[in-house]
Amino acid sequence: MTTPPVSLSSIGQIAINVHDLERATVFYRDTLDISQLFTAGGMAFLDCDGVRLMLGIAEKPEFDHPSPILYFNVEDARTAYESLKEGVEFRSEPLVVHRTETYELWMAFFHDTEGNTLALMSEIVVQP
Repeated sequence: MTTPPVSLSSIGQIAINVHDLERATVFYRDTLDISQLFTAGGMAFLDCDGVRLMLGIAEKPEFDHPSPILYFNVEDARTAYESLKEGVEFRSEPLVVHRTETYELWMAFFHDTEGNTLALMSEIVVQP
């Protein structure tokens, strides 16, 4: 049985590298009037009309670049990973990057043909 192709048509999050998180947050939140959602782990998250904008200082050298990382919403990052892994250079298997009482945030990072970092992202509802 063949797994159907995955559709990557919806952007769920865009990460923007910053050098001064407080200054950048003030700019995006106050100057550009983008609503701030929350801060976590040295990052600020804003709501850009349904697309989450993440401001953060690069954690690793390979993430320290001037272009954003596109995060594609998928129903299940693990299923999408299995469907794409034959033709996509993934950095690792999908993993949980954040947990709340109601959901787990799963991500799997990969590269395009030009070396740009992209990611699959899914919020999986946690059963009580």
